[in-house]
Amino acid sequence: FGVGFYFFLQFIKELPHTLFFSMFDQLAWLKEKLIILVGVMLFILFVIGLADLLIVRFQYFKDLRMSKQEIKDEYKQMEGDPQVKGRIRQAQMRAAKRRMMQNIPQADVVITNPTHYAVAIRYDKSRDEAPIILAKGVDFLALQIKKVAVENGVQIYENPPLARELYRVCEVDDTIPAHLFRAVAEVLSFVYMSNKQKFQDKL
Repeated sequence: FGVGFYFFLQFIKELPHTLFFSMFDQLAWLKEKLIILVGVMLFILFVIGLADLLIVRFQYFKDLRMSKQEIKDEYKQMEGDPQVKGRIRQAQMRAAKRRMMQNIPQADVVITNPTHYAVAIRYDKSRDEAPIILAKGVDFLALQIKKVAVENGVQIYENPPLARELYRVCEVDDTIPAHLFRAVAEVLSFVYMSNKQKFQDKL
């Protein structure tokens, strides 16, 4: 606005000299000064608006960076919180158990202890290189596995040493280790022969 005021003072200083101008020249002079003054004011307003826009954008991105950092800091704090870690671990375990129980109907057999261990096995020669562990559990979970197996017509086979060894060395979705191939093959062979109609494609 100081620039505009400067032009206004120049306008006032030159005004007395226009008394000697003709009416036409006075109007032309006035028009010229007004155009200059309006142009200067518009330029000043443009500069102010641009500066304001840049300040707003700078503040916005500054706040955005702070927000992202705050989120990261909060996540780190939560991640390091033992209670949060515990809840995440529990949720993961529940999800894994739910998926495991849903897979039991696909099993060919559940090998049991019979009371303490239960291991569900599937062998589909079209997609499995070796028998797969679909589910395993001990004590109460073993009882649940057997219950779901019975409800879905999956045969229960009692072999305490094999059940314990499978539970010990295998995790869910693992293929059985080579040293247990023969023992598991004998179980599967017995199951397939006992249920020829159900497993005729596997005989």
